[in-house]
Amino acid sequence: MTRQDEQILFDLRWQRSERDLVSSLGRLYGATPDLLPRLKSLLAKRWQERSAPLKALDLARDIDPDWFLSERNVGYVFYVDRFAQDLKGVLKHLDYLEEMGATYVHFMPCLKPRPAPNDGGYSVMDYRAIDPRLGTMKDFETVATAMRQRGMSICIDLVLNHTAKEHEWAEKAKAGEAKYQAYYWMFGTDAEPKAYEKTLVEIFPADAPGNFTWYPDIGKWVWTTFNEHQWDLNWSNPEVFLEIVDVMLNLANRGVDVLRLDAVAFMWKRLGTNCQNQPEVHDILQALRAATRIAAPALIHKAEAIVAPRDLVPYLGQGRHAGREANLAYHNNLMVQYWSSLASRNTALMTHVLGTHFPESFRHACWATYIRCHDDIGWAITEEDGSAIVGVSGPGHRNFLADFYAGKFPGAFARGAIFQENAATGDRRNSGSFASLAGLEAAHESGDPAQAEMAMQRMLMGFALICSFGGLPLLYMGDEIGLLNDHRFGDVKEHAHDNRWLHRPVMDWNAVAAARAGQGPEGRLFEGVKHIIRRRKAVPHLAADAPTRIVDIGNVSVFAFLRLSDEGPLLGLFSFTENWTTVSGEELRKLGISAFRDLLGEGEVTLHADGLAVAPYGRIWLI
Repeated sequence: MTRQDEQILFDLRWQRSERDLVSSLGRLYGATPDLLPRLKSLLAKRWQERSAPLKALDLARDIDPDWFLSERNVGYVFYVDRFAQDLKGVLKHLDYLEEMGATYVHFMPCLKPRPAPNDGGYSVMDYRAIDPRLGTMKDFETVATAMRQRGMSICIDLVLNHTAKEHEWAEKAKAGEAKYQAYYWMFGTDAEPKAYEKTLVEIFPADAPGNFTWYPDIGKWVWTTFNEHQWDLNWSNPEVFLEIVDVMLNLANRGVDVLRLDAVAFMWKRLGTNCQNQPEVHDILQALRAATRIAAPALIHKAEAIVAPRDLVPYLGQGRHAGREANLAYHNNLMVQYWSSLASRNTALMTHVLGTHFPESFRHACWATYIRCHDDIGWAITEEDGSAIVGVSGPGHRNFLADFYAGKFPGAFARGAIFQENAATGDRRNSGSFASLAGLEAAHESGDPAQAEMAMQRMLMGFALICSFGGLPLLYMGDEIGLLNDHRFGDVKEHAHDNRWLHRPVMDWNAVAAARAGQGPEGRLFEGVKHIIRRRKAVPHLAADAPTRIVDIGNVSVFAFLRLSDEGPLLGLFSFTENWTTVSGEELRKLGISAFRDLLGEGEVTLHADGLAVAPYGRIWLI
């Protein structure tokens, strides 16, 4: 491509995004005459620095901008050191990632953090360097190239709400440079912090109470929402916006395909509110996406917003932000409702919440669907939703779930732990691996093969759910072989204070070998997961742009949805009970399903007495 061709491309992409930039930046920063010219100059410089292979990828994704919505996409998530020790080790396991069908691979925080404690790597002191424990930026680029050649995209974390207090900007702020003090929320007295604190919530009440920290050496209060060592950025300052755009493009030019934008809900501060999910957050995200579409259009954005349903949906774009905000967002409510229904053996609340609060589809965006991740489970169940279901209260159900998944409820199959109990509010969250929460750890304790079989079936039902619900499914490392809780996490000094490390075990490659050999329930689980992934990739009904409609089939043991694709309707059925149950043939015909074939099980389905028998924790993709 000639320099003239590149300039034409840049100009066309600028024209495509200019309106979105002007509208969002105007609402954020008002009349700032030099902001747009400075931004355009920055984008042009980073575009010129982009390599030829990445520019070719830009063209391919300009032609197919919804590439990430394909049913052929499947995600795999890991901490680099837990999976392969370091970046060079990842190269040795690319065959395994291909075996798992991964096309999207999320390297958990790998940018250079402060020394521990560092919030599991989310306290970043250098956005332009790799954690030296894992390798160098050159190593990262080598891995990115190798993965791109195999059709895999890399996602990494970019923390937008805060930096480590050791970041270069923070160090300059400590030294008294006014420009960099304006990058953060800093106060000379406690008057404003006290005023804000009246309506703020504590994120880590046990470890980091309060939202502000006094630093006597600089004579300032600093906004520290998460931990003392994480200083909140002041996004009302346009200089912060320009700096972060530059960071994003630098990472894109190193080979990053997806940026997981961490803690986005907290970016804008407004007195008298909880300073979460403010309208300006959505303008920031729109402006960031518009900017990167000009200089690195192959890059997409994923918003990490673990919030209530009414606040979650806007992160995928609504109203004037429709099709202009994040490309991906975590469907944490699907995850919460899976665990809720599993414990109660009743899907009524799940059907109500997912059918009431969420649209059937989005424009140029979709969910990232998952059952477990690196984080705790917060029980996002409101009193309003609970009251819609007879016999369910929000607080009561949250307490039941916290006890159940800590293994404290009589008869609970789960083995987990309580995370960050808030004595003032009664809020309790849970830690635990997928396999341990689903009952596999308890089965090993008892030595009962029937229990192990039930645990495996619960997990396979969950995998089938996220692979068909509508979105890009994410598998957390080791779940495919049933890795259990790591009860020795406290032996590592840096981890002992945070029991989320309970469900962040090191990958057990000996267990992988045993699973590949078909040994035990883990072997059947491993083959079952691979089968589900293969079938997902072969079923075009499951592309993420096909609307997902939640339906009530008259049986609270079974959760159901329709995928309304151009190929015709597909009905997903998922049993949340250990007992056989039946779905009425009449209910199926009402939904447009008249000739019965299971695309997951790859066989014809026969009704008996006009009923479809569903096995314990059964999963069916019916057309």
